[in-house]
Amino acid sequence: MDFEIKERQFLPKDFKVKDWETLKPYFEKLLDQDIDSDADLKKWFADLSELEAVVSEDMAWRYIKMTCDTTDEKLAASFEDFVRNIQPHIAPYSDKLNRKALASPHLSAVKEKEGFDIMIREMEKDVRIFREENIPLETEISSLSQQYGAISGAMDIEHEGKELTLQQAAVKLQSTDRKLREEIYQKISSRRLDDKEKLDDLFNELVKLRTEVAINAGFDNFRDYMFASMGRFDYTPQDCFDFHDSVKSEVVPLLDEIARERKEKLDIDKLRPWDKAVNISGKEALAPFKGADDLTEKTIKVFNQLDPFLGDCLTKMVEMKHLDLDSRKGKSPGGYNYPLSETGVPFIFMNATSTLRDMVTLLHEGGHAVHSFLMNDLELNDFKNPPSEVAELASMSMELITLDYWDTFFDNEEDLKRAKTEHLEGIIETLPWVATIDKFQHWIYEHSDHTVEQRTKAWNDILDDFSDSITDWSGLEKFRDNMWQKQLHLYEVPFYYIEYGMAQLGAVAVWKNYKENPEKGLDSYMKALKMGYTRSIPEVYEAADIKFDFSKKNISELMNFVKEEMNKL
Repeated sequence: MDFEIKERQFLPKDFKVKDWETLKPYFEKLLDQDIDSDADLKKWFADLSELEAVVSEDMAWRYIKMTCDTTDEKLAASFEDFVRNIQPHIAPYSDKLNRKALASPHLSAVKEKEGFDIMIREMEKDVRIFREENIPLETEISSLSQQYGAISGAMDIEHEGKELTLQQAAVKLQSTDRKLREEIYQKISSRRLDDKEKLDDLFNELVKLRTEVAINAGFDNFRDYMFASMGRFDYTPQDCFDFHDSVKSEVVPLLDEIARERKEKLDIDKLRPWDKAVNISGKEALAPFKGADDLTEKTIKVFNQLDPFLGDCLTKMVEMKHLDLDSRKGKSPGGYNYPLSETGVPFIFMNATSTLRDMVTLLHEGGHAVHSFLMNDLELNDFKNPPSEVAELASMSMELITLDYWDTFFDNEEDLKRAKTEHLEGIIETLPWVATIDKFQHWIYEHSDHTVEQRTKAWNDILDDFSDSITDWSGLEKFRDNMWQKQLHLYEVPFYYIEYGMAQLGAVAVWKNYKENPEKGLDSYMKALKMGYTRSIPEVYEAADIKFDFSKKNISELMNFVKEEMNKL
């Protein structure tokens, strides 16, 4: 792949972010700069974009290094330093720069150029919600959110004399030995319970601070503030409620079908939570790869078969050592693709063991990575930051349009069919879980003065709406009560979760198009991703030849397509 990092035009080539004092002169320079023409304003936007990209990438590396090793105090301190001593100084300058741009008489001419109208819409929103008094609160929120990763990263269990991370332990929930599954489930759940109060206290403090930020900015609650802050111009809370209702009506009955079949095939009196991951054929868990290197090589091969450009993207990341895939103690949980705004080559972080889920995670994060590469030629940094509804479309579609090449991971037809079936069942299971977490968040911030007991009751009521009616939770209520604490989004990125559901629907539609016409389907998908955030969400979906639609009719049609594909297996 021919790939060059763009040369800096505004900052010195050897400039590195050390502290606020080294950064401040460049923000001052932009603030003082005269803008006397349309061309001046465009150049000013380009300079601002370069500065934002450099700052963003510096923060990215601090975060990446910290999550790769949560035991290194220096790495945590470096990230904390950015959050406490750099970010708070940037916020008021960003507001002043936004106001400078919006006051320019040349803005209307620039706004007519593609992408600038979307960016300016975001700037206007930022000015509308910015409050100086929220800066220290947001600093405190960022610092507290960081604690969640440290608490979760320290969780492990002991099994047969070995320490296992919770991710490593969860693999054993796929064992055909039911007693072992129950033992592991109890150990994982009990370990989570050990930190229940600590995580409750942390969450209570986050809710309090977030609500204060919202009130300061003139909103009734943090939910309404976040809809504005996240730039949700293209849908409302009511659309989310419609999504919840559609999922409850059209998808939850399918959960019951899957659970009923699972109970019958496993030939057990009661379906228990530790019976949900084992394969119903009675065979041991699929192991599609051996170690991170094997996972990487096979994923590149799959991407190459789909389109050589896609394989080149991951190959470039390998060359630059922008992958950290293995699970190990002291590493933060979860997985992510972190865009690197200046370099243009993102970083993938995950906790791979050997499971199908891990394989799909790299395909998913690889979809995000490809999206980053496809946006590299866009003019400004803002254009390369699409909303999550578009970003997750890139990743979730990649999981599905690669299905025809999964034989790279499985050398026999039976395992291949099992893998595809498990993944498609996972889609049916994902949508209700997304609805659960999203509806729970709406409740939390509509009732910000709630007690822990009220929160637990609300959680169980909402979970009941989106769960199958077959699984028996008797005697396990204490584990069920705090299941929400494993969802890092609630702690670290509030209200960022409904996007997974919206994008999952879009991804099924992309896959349907791909099955009908592979060349056209892939072309439409990549064309949409290249737009970045130069168009609205519905327009990007339209470019991908799909609909941004949460109606019962649309969800029913897409779920019927998934069921048809499962029946073919």
